[in-house]
Amino acid sequence: MADFDRFARFYDLDYDSFQDDVPFYLGLAEHTGGPLLELGCGTGRLLVPLARAGFEITGVDLSEGMLQVARGKVAGGMLQVARSPEAKRSGGGKVAELGRAAAERVTLVQADMRTVELPQRFRLAFIAFNSFLHLTSLHDQLQALRAWHQALVPGGLLVIDVDNPNPQQLADIDGRVELQNQWFDPSTGATVLKQVSRTLDAGRQIQHVVFIYDEVFPDGELKRTLAPFDARYLHRFESELLLDKAGFALEQVYGSYDLDPFTSESDRMIFVARRR
Repeated sequence: MADFDRFARFYDLDYDSFQDDVPFYLGLAEHTGGPLLELGCGTGRLLVPLARAGFEITGVDLSEGMLQVARGKVAGGMLQVARSPEAKRSGGGKVAELGRAAAERVTLVQADMRTVELPQRFRLAFIAFNSFLHLTSLHDQLQALRAWHQALVPGGLLVIDVDNPNPQQLADIDGRVELQNQWFDPSTGATVLKQVSRTLDAGRQIQHVVFIYDEVFPDGELKRTLAPFDARYLHRFESELLLDKAGFALEQVYGSYDLDPFTSESDRMIFVARRR
């Protein structure tokens, strides 16, 4: 799998503003109750709001760099709770206790999500926003699904959120380098330009992707970081067969975080399956 430590220091400023799926996972957590398991938790974009909402959650990621950022965000989540107006009105000692409680609800585990073994069993496991696509072979996909099956209580739910592959967008992939995002990094003073290049191996359903991060510092210095990875796109019924083979019963396929029915025009494919 890719070296996601290369992404770690860029990830939050690139993606932290994306909150579209947070209410969706909060709703699922309220429906199932805890404990929760996030596979490929990265820097903790979803872990912190779920912990703040009162849920016990374990996050698994292979990248130590990503997990270091997540640990900092858990601590930052404690401070944000402590500084909220409601918390301030409740008294200083109680505020600190509430912050500690939120942090203590989070467990971070460095492990390969294909083979992870955990002592605890979970009511809800999820892998958010295309992270499943980093499993680039049938063997890896089934190995991971079977490991997650073992991590769930009988009847527990698994949620997988991936892109709905668009044939026209796939056909347009030609290796060109395109500017995708730009931001200011207050920790370094650099302006960061994120470019992306994609090539396609349609026979294997693999996109070869390179993120190119160019940091332009105030003195004019330029630092470039290349972060390559492969992503294997999936189709609906292929995914349903994988889930069935791994011991899951499909409950629903949604096309959006608003629980719209999945159609050919949907941007997302969100699978909700129950452990048999």
